[in-house]
Amino acid sequence: MCGPGAQLTAESTRTQSVCLRNAGKKRRGHRVSGRASTLGAMADHDRAASRREITDALIAALDRRHEVLDAIVDADHRAAAVEAVAALLGATRLGAEAVVGMPFYQLTKDSRRRIAAELDDLNSRLSFTLIERPESSGQHLVLRPFSSEADRDLFGARTADIGAAGDGSGEPAGSVDDEIRSALGRIDAEDAVWLVAEKGTQTVGMVFGELVGGEVNVRVWIHPDHRKHGYGTAALRKARSEMAAYFPAVPMVIRAPGVPG
Repeated sequence: MCGPGAQLTAESTRTQSVCLRNAGKKRRGHRVSGRASTLGAMADHDRAASRREITDALIAALDRRHEVLDAIVDADHRAAAVEAVAALLGATRLGAEAVVGMPFYQLTKDSRRRIAAELDDLNSRLSFTLIERPESSGQHLVLRPFSSEADRDLFGARTADIGAAGDGSGEPAGSVDDEIRSALGRIDAEDAVWLVAEKGTQTVGMVFGELVGGEVNVRVWIHPDHRKHGYGTAALRKARSEMAAYFPAVPMVIRAPGVPG
């Protein structure tokens, strides 16, 4: 997918085909919370970043294994154990889930050395950490449907930044209102979906999905004020399950950012 080290500035022209399958029906007009994609379906960079979250949490858990064991034993159920471990280690939910599900054989010294070696390898492959780009885990990011009124200014900022039409054709952009009107027509015809990336009440970017030639062309744009925090990576991860729900069993072509934003 994307190589580490550069800034996310716009929708790029590098593509990567990822075929997602989802037997469910198309959902429209609301956010889809289910996970249609797995680590195995992720692009290499996403998969490495997710694996590092897990490995980092495992290393921290092994260093504080007595405290972790106490937290798990004191929990009423698995979900509570995951929350307790996440709070104890300052880990993401993904990492805490891995810790709670860790088999005992991984407590041995040789297993700990292997996990530490894997973390070193992942760190050498990725140029940023969760400390540097804390939002890359996607823990706080939500994708919701685009609103022609509430999100007009956000799309206007995107158009000013990119200068190209919102349909991904690469043609010069028309007026913001004309672009939105055209998009609403494609969305109504189930040929497109536009999503807004939010953290709490703050909008940080947009995800565009356009059905072209039997494939879903997906683009991610992050507002310049919110780049280099990991929102690009997070939005791209969440976009996979969203697009699979809107366009079940349709191959998805990701126009990935130059690097995660």
